[in-house]
Formats: sequence, C-alpha cells, structure tokens
Amino acid sequence: MKKQKHEFLGGFNFNPFDLLSEEIIFMILDLLNRNPLDKKSFSLVCKSFYAAESKHRESLKPRLQEHLPAILCRYPNITHLDLTLCSLVSDASLSIISNGYASTLRSIDFSRSRLFSTSGLFGLALNCKNLVEIDLSNGTELKDSAMAAIAEAKNLEKLWLARCKSITDMGVGCVAVGCRKLRFICLKWCLGVGDLGVGLIAIKCKHVCYLDLSYLSITNTCLSSILKLQHLEELVLEGCFSIDDDSLAVLKHGCKSLKSLDVSACQNISHNGLSSLINGAEGLQQLTLAHGSPVTSSLADCLKKLSLLQSVKLDGCLITYDGLKTIGNWCVSLRELSLCKCSGVTDEGLSFVVTKHKDLRKLDITCCRNITDVSIAHITNLCNSLTSLRMESCTLVSREPFVLIGQQCHLLEELDLTDNEIDDKGLKYISRCSKLSNLKLGICHNITDEGLIDIGRGCPKLLELDLYRSAEITDMGILAIAQGCPGLEMINISYCIDITDCSLLSLSKCSRLKTLESRGCSLITSLGLTAVVVGCKELTKLDIKKCHNIDDAGMIPLAHFSQNLRQINLSHSSVTDVGLLSLTSIGCLQNITILHLKGLTPCGLAAFLLACGGLTKVKLQAAFRWLLPHPLVEHLEARGCMFHWRDKVLQVELDPKCWKLQLENPMP
Repeated sequence: MKKQKHEFLGGFNFNPFDLLSEEIIFMILDLLNRNPLDKKSFSLVCKSFYAAESKHRESLKPRLQEHLPAILCRYPNITHLDLTLCSLVSDASLSIISNGYASTLRSIDFSRSRLFSTSGLFGLALNCKNLVEIDLSNGTELKDSAMAAIAEAKNLEKLWLARCKSITDMGVGCVAVGCRKLRFICLKWCLGVGDLGVGLIAIKCKHVCYLDLSYLSITNTCLSSILKLQHLEELVLEGCFSIDDDSLAVLKHGCKSLKSLDVSACQNISHNGLSSLINGAEGLQQLTLAHGSPVTSSLADCLKKLSLLQSVKLDGCLITYDGLKTIGNWCVSLRELSLCKCSGVTDEGLSFVVTKHKDLRKLDITCCRNITDVSIAHITNLCNSLTSLRMESCTLVSREPFVLIGQQCHLLEELDLTDNEIDDKGLKYISRCSKLSNLKLGICHNITDEGLIDIGRGCPKLLELDLYRSAEITDMGILAIAQGCPGLEMINISYCIDITDCSLLSLSKCSRLKTLESRGCSLITSLGLTAVVVGCKELTKLDIKKCHNIDDAGMIPLAHFSQNLRQINLSHSSVTDVGLLSLTSIGCLQNITILHLKGLTPCGLAAFLLACGGLTKVKLQAAFRWLLPHPLVEHLEARGCMFHWRDKVLQVELDPKCWKLQLENPMP
C-alpha cells in the first residue's frame, strides 16, 4: 500500500496542504473560534497544521498549572493568559510564564487563582515589559507588598483589584507612582483603601478613563481630585455611603469628559447634589441612581438639561407620579430606562413617559406590580424600536396585551415574561419577533407545547430559553425548540415534570448547548443524559438535582465527553461513589454540589476530592464535615477549595402543577 501511494504521487512524500501559505492557514484558524475543540482537530490534520496552529494561537486558558511547561514549548506567541481554571498558581509557575512570554504577554487573569506571592508577581511585572492588563480580583490575601510588585509593570493600562480587602492606601499609592499609564482601574470592595490612595491615583495617573470605587469609605476629599481627570469617562461610586450632596458639588467646577456615573445606594445624595451635573458634566450619557433617594419631580427636574443623556437606571427607587412625569418631559431622547422593582410606578406615569420617549431600545419594568394592560398597550404602540423588554412579575397584566408585543415590537432580542399570564396565543404572536435570542418564560402556567412550537418555527436565532416551572411543557415542545433553534446555548427545564429522555435526545442536536438545567425532572434517566453529553460537547454547566433516575451510568459518558464542564449539581440523584469518581477526569471542573446522595460514602467522597485538583467550591452536607479526615479538609482548603456546609433536612417537593394553586388558595 505504501509503495502504491508513492507511485501515485510520483515517488515523493507530497502534502497538498504545503501549497497553502501561512497567511491563508491563519485566516482559516481565525474562523474557528466558536468551539475550542475545532482548533484542536485542525492541529491534528498534519504536521504543518500542527505547527501553524501553535504559532497562530495568542490566547490560552490552561486547566492545570502543571501543564504550563509543555504549553510554553508548543505556544510561543501567547499574548493573553487566562488562569481562572487554575485555582493554584505558584511562584514557580509565574517564573515559567514570565521567562517564556517575556516579550509577548500583554494580559493575564488571576481572578480565581491563589498561592502565588509577592516574589512571583515581582518577577512577572519585571520581566514582561509589554504587560498592559492584570486581573487580581478576589485576591483577599494580597497585601501592599503585592501592589509594590505590580508597580514594576510600567506599561500597565488596566488593573482589576475587586475584593482585594487587605490592600491599603500605601499599596494603591505604590501602583499610582509606578504605573503612570493606567487607564482602567477597579478598587471595588477594597475596604482598606480611602481618600489618600484614591487621591494618589487621581494625581499620578492622568490618563484614567474608568474608575470603580464601589463600597469604599471615600469622601469629597478625594472626589475633587478625581473629577479633575481630563479623560475620565466612567465613574462608579456604588455604595459609597460617605458621598453626599457636598461631595458632588465639586462637579460644578467641571468634568466635561464624564459619560457614565453610577451613584447607586448612595442614600445621602438628593436633587441638590445631582443639580451639579448640569453645568459640570453636561456630556453625561448614562446615569445610575438605583436604590437611592426617592425620584421626585425636584430630582428629575435637575437632570432635564443633560441633553446627551441616553440611559437612566432607577432600580429599587420610590418614584412619584410627578417624578415620572418630569422624566417624560425631558428634552432628551432616552434609549434605556430601568424601573426594576420601583415602587410608585403606575399606568398613568409610565404611559406618559413612553409617550414622550418613543425611541426607547431597552425598558425594564420588572416587578412593577401596579401596572396593567394600559401600560403595555402604550409601550407596544409607541416604542416599536425596543430590543429588550423585561417585565417579570407584572401580575396585573392580563393575557391579551402579550399579543400586542408580537404585533408591534418585531426588533426584540431579549424578552423576560417570567411569572406572567401569557398563554399560547401570546406566544404565537411573539414568534413573529424573529430576532429573539433570549426568552424567559419561567413560572408561566398558561403556556403549553402549542406555544413553544410557534416559537421554534419563528425564532431561529434563539440562544437562551428559560421554562422554569412552566409545568405544562412536554417533550413535544422541547422537540420543536431543538429543531427550530439549532444554535441554542442555554435551556432551563427545571420542574417541567412531564419532560422525559425524549427531550434530552432532541436537545442533543443542539451542539452549541452550554447550560442545561433540568432540576426536578424525575422522568429523565442516564440514557437521556448520555445523549446530551455525546451531542453537546461544549456543556459547561449541568444541574440534575432531584433527577432521581440519573445514576452512575450517566456519569461515565459525562466524564468522557464533557471535558469543558465547570459546574454540576448532583443533589438528590442516584449517583454513588463510582459515578462521582469518574468525574475526576474532567480537568476544568470547579464547582460541585452533592447533597443527599444516598450512595455516597466518606471514603468515596475523600477520594474524589483528593483527585479533583481544580475544585474551587464544594457544597456538602454538614455531616461530612466530621466524617472526612480533618487534615484532608485543611489540605484541600490550602489548595484553593472552598467548602460550603449545608445542614438541610430532606423536604417533600410540591407537585409543580399544584404549586400555583396552593399559592392562590392558601390553607387557613
């Protein structure tokens, strides 16, 4: 056979792919970004493709730090390194990275990693001269010395330090002095940082355009320096309780570059402080006042001269009718308005707002429980450009207005109808919204397979579908969705109690499926789960809690085919030690919940925990806390695993079909 092959090719070992230029091969690789396994398959075609893929790759997300030496040899041109799957990253690993990618590395993400020290960070910052972005979020054990090491990254432009609770003004000051090119910085929940550290950032880092200071104990002492930054475009002051009207008064002196301001949960800011925005930040485009002072006519009136304002978020605020009417009278043309969980929103006020702001693209009226069909009629008749409508739990809206949504709002991409009275007729009209990508129908007790069949036929771009506790849905409806929406990435069928393996067999054709939540679907078995994992190799999140018929037979194929799985809930299933141990072959598994598994023993659990090196979060029954060897628990915690012990008593689950009935007719 080998001789015949040589004769056919003229006696030479000829590879036709060698005729392709490197540029053409790189263009092919650029098109293989949907599934990470595609590039792996490409590299296995031949030696030239293997070499080209190694040379082309610039972004990498390794599963285990012990793979780093081999990775360096194969991929020499990495610019972005994501270590979020490696819960433990030692100084030795950082040394390997800093030496191997000294000239190429531009971005590195440590936001879920630990174990490294100041020494490792110092070597990284010193060697990687082209580093422009570092994410150290959740580094609760990082001290000021670590910030001094980061200060050696002289070309740094983006630094994320959310929840680094142990750093102080001194550490932030080191960064400010050393990293003069900083443009984006997040200090959210850095509780040790105050006016001094933030002030130094403002003085030393003149190019800052994004600054998140959420939940810091800062005052107007540093705010005056911040607002003098000439390039500042986005400022987040959420939960800064010491910020008041006097603090915002410094805006009068001008912050012309500011485009987005978030003062959520700042209870001491009233219309007097916000009036400073008119002259000082007239270029503002997005304003977030969530969970703050009541929105009265005085507060709304002080913002009416912000002629460029496009987005206003008032979530959780008390809103008066006069306040809504004043917002309606603004001269600006709002594109986004969020009134989520706002008390005081009525038909009269909301109708007046949409009458004046007909160009709205996004509207959130979640839990506005006083609005009725009147508001929906005005919204659908006037705001035909809506791309996002969120109206969960608008309980006074009847079935008929949902027909209007489908008739008038054909540009919708996101629609949240959770806990509403929509029925199949409403879904039939909503299926006309052919651009829908995200549809939430949880706790919608009036919809059946008939409505889902229409959605499957009319919404081929659907990516996310939530059917949580919509108990009338059966396999027929899921089949229609799977056939009509092949690009589906997320589906929640939890507590749809008539769902069987047939639904999972249908969903196995949706090869891009990443999230499957089937909690409480007691009729599905390991056979159905096997079908899904074989067909959907991109699965990253799986919830099979209370799927009593799923056992070890489903875990073995899951472990083999779902190598991208990161999160799983096995509670109340029939999985035993054998099935659990098979999951140890999934290298990127990080989060697992295993409550009330009758076939689980302390020995089996201990073996699983010891073998799963990437676990960062485990939920277990409190009884295991005393059954597992204490040194083992300490070892796992030191390795980066966080345990959540749950002392829950087994509860009887209500039949979802009776659930709503019992809420409407509670026992005396």
